[in-house]
This record gives sequence, structure tokens and C-alpha cells, in this order.
Amino acid sequence: MTSSSLQNLRVAIVGAGPAGIYAGNILTNSVVEAGGTVAIDLFESLPAPYGLIRYGVAPDHPRIKGIVNSLHEMLDAGTTRFIGNVEVGRDISIDELQERYDAVILATGAIRDAALDIPGIDLPGSYGAADFVAWFDGHPDVPTEWTLDQPEVAVIGNGNVALDVARILAKHAVDLRSTEIADNVLAGLEASAVTDVHVFGRRGPADIKFTPIELRELGEVPNVDIVVSDEDFAYLEGLVPANNQLKVMLRILQSWRTRESTGASRRLHLHFYHSPVEVLGSDRVEGLRFERTEPTEDGRVRGTGEFRDYPVQQVYRAVGYYGTPVIDAPFDEKAGVVSNVEGRVKDATTTGDVDAPVIAGLYATGWIKRGPVGLIGHTKSDAMETIGHLVSDVEAGRLSAPTVDGDVLDLLDEREVAFTTWDGWLALDAHERELGANHLHTRERVKVVPRDEQVAISRGALVK
Repeated sequence: MTSSSLQNLRVAIVGAGPAGIYAGNILTNSVVEAGGTVAIDLFESLPAPYGLIRYGVAPDHPRIKGIVNSLHEMLDAGTTRFIGNVEVGRDISIDELQERYDAVILATGAIRDAALDIPGIDLPGSYGAADFVAWFDGHPDVPTEWTLDQPEVAVIGNGNVALDVARILAKHAVDLRSTEIADNVLAGLEASAVTDVHVFGRRGPADIKFTPIELRELGEVPNVDIVVSDEDFAYLEGLVPANNQLKVMLRILQSWRTRESTGASRRLHLHFYHSPVEVLGSDRVEGLRFERTEPTEDGRVRGTGEFRDYPVQQVYRAVGYYGTPVIDAPFDEKAGVVSNVEGRVKDATTTGDVDAPVIAGLYATGWIKRGPVGLIGHTKSDAMETIGHLVSDVEAGRLSAPTVDGDVLDLLDEREVAFTTWDGWLALDAHERELGANHLHTRERVKVVPRDEQVAISRGALVK
């Protein structure tokens, strides 16, 4: 790596979640270590940073939200400039970014629900888990009210998102008062009529995608009974867990089989070997039909031909996330990612088009690059791969220098885009913490939900 090729590098990153922030930090460290200099602008469509850490992690999980502290340190260092409330593709195009920067990195993540193609899935009362998560996390672009007026609800999926959704649905609002939950969400949960939450997985207990901590927490929710069925454990006899994590989770599940009912006012039912076939109902959700499955020798499951109906009035599908297309960026509709090879964006509609040329200076990282799999740690290694290619492309002279001078903020001002800044986020952060400190139920913070209110508070601290 030579310093001369990395002098005065200018890079735009689109998306201020963990993927974008890690990419900026890794790029800065790589360039500085080589004796070069880099200026990074981090664009975000929301007024505040942190992406799914702020708007995708349940409010009763402060341990995971602690990641924000390290992300804050990276942005507060001053080497990356945060530019929020800017929608790339609407307020400014990718072409305009490429004219102003040596490279553009897409880190927009995956915020939409993956489809579940079964009859009745679009009936009123059927929802994507991502929408519900966005609501209880106070996302500014979803309705502030959520109707929870039915007693029996179903969650389809066996991953951590499904578990988060089920836990929030089953949990009593009083046990969320000490979290950073928004007031409108707390009011909605306090009015909930839910008594029974059913979680359905297509595979068996040995194939769950939860983590031991999340599963253990589920059994510690106050005034909620966990219900499992003995028949779902019949195939576990003689099974040797593949790792200690699975061993712990199976031990937790097995303990719930002998756990006596406490007469709790709410129940959380875990169903395994259930493959969804149809959402039942005419005008709205009235039930769910499943086919029982069984394990095969190759580790998969197959249908048994036995069907079961469950009378539920709401359905939440948590079968995965799907990337949101970035306007003017090649997108693989099947995979739900920006078409790329190891982070270099390709001029193609599928990532499988190996002959398609890469677009010089355009990169991707995080879930929009590889799909919605893996934990935060994977995001770091993922960013290292992308940044490695970016740096090597700079050194090899493959990138074109910016053709337009001037500060991008001047362009946004001309277009009357109400962008927010890092100083603005610090003001909003302080405001939310003050709301929490002064709240009837003292909290670390109370989220401000409306976008215009977030922007007004942030813009009030704007330093030009």
C-alpha cells in the first residue's frame, strides 16, 4: 500500500447503520496507517444514525444496544461526517455522488420482510415482522398506532426476530416501562388484548436459530407461561448436540416440558414441525393451517400429509428480511441484494452473472451486499473485504477522480433538503435522555418518534 495513491481520498457511504459506520472506521484506519488522508461523508435516510441498532433491536435488550457506544465513538472521532435525513436516489442521485467522490459504498441494509407465498397472507390482520419491529422501536416512517385487539396471535419463524416479536407481544407493558420505549408504543402495548402467542417453526427444536441468551430470557418473562408439546421432542432421542450452544438451548427447551403452569394471564406456545400452508379467513385473519413435518436423514424436513388448523386472529411472518433496492444501483431481485462480487458492485441484475463488469468506484457492504444473515461481528469482517478491494482499486488507478468540486451540503441547501448533522444527533440524543430522566417512570431515554420533530430538534443545533 502506497501513501501517494491514497492522498485526499473522498468517499461517500450510504447508510449509517453498523455496516456503514464500520466501513468508514476501517477505511479511515487503513488509509491513515498507509500515510494517506481520507474524507468520508456518511449519508442516512433517517434523521438519526445507527440503523437497525436504533430501529431493529427490541427495547428490552439494552445489552445489544450497548453496541451504540462503540458506534458513537467512531462517529464522534470527527473523521466521518454524518449527513442525515437524506434519501439517496431522491434528494441526491448515485451519479451525483460519484461525480463528487472517489468512491461510493452502499450500506443500506435490508429493512423489508421477505415474502411468504401462501394463500391468505395478505388478509387484514397479517403483518410482516419488520413492520411490527419498526413500530415498537419508534421508527418515524411507520404509523404511530398498532392494533392489538385480538387474544390469539401467531408468529411464523424460528429466528431471533421471531422471538423478539413473540416476547414483546406476550410481555406485559408494565415490564417495559423502564426501557427507552416510545410513549405511543407503551400506550399501545398497555391496551393489548393478547393472551396467547403461538410461535411456529418448520423444523424441530434442534434446528432453532435463536441464541441461548434470548431463549433463556423468554422463560424469565414475568406472568407469562411457556407451553411446549411433548410430541415435538420425539425425534430428539439419541441426538448428540452439534455444539455447546445447541446443547444449552435444548436443555432449556427440555426443562419447559416439565414446567407446571403458574396460571399466568398470558401464554407463549412454541410449536415445532409446522410448515405454514394457508392463512384462513374471508375478510380478515381467522386462523392458520399448517402441515406437520418430520425430519429426513439428510437433515431436512418433509411434509407428513397431516394438516392442523389453529384459531388465531393475527399473523406475524418473521421468515427473514429482504434488501431495499437503491435507486439506480443494479439489484438482484431474487437474492434481494445489490449485485456484487465481494463488495464490488456489478453492472448486472443478478449476482450470478459472473461475466458482468464491475462499476468502477461503487461498492456494497453489510446486508445489502450479502443478504440478511449473520451477526454484528460478521458485519466487521464483511466491511474489511469491501474496503480491501476499494483500497486496492485506488492503488491500481482503477477509480476516476471526482469531477465536481464544492461541498455536497451546498447542493443539499440549494435543493432545500433539511439534512441533519452529528451535532444535530447529539442534540436529539440529549433531548431524548432528558425526556427519560423527567419521565414518570425514569428511563435512560424516551424516543422522539415523528420525523419532523426529530429534524426540528436536530436542525436547531445545526452548525454550518
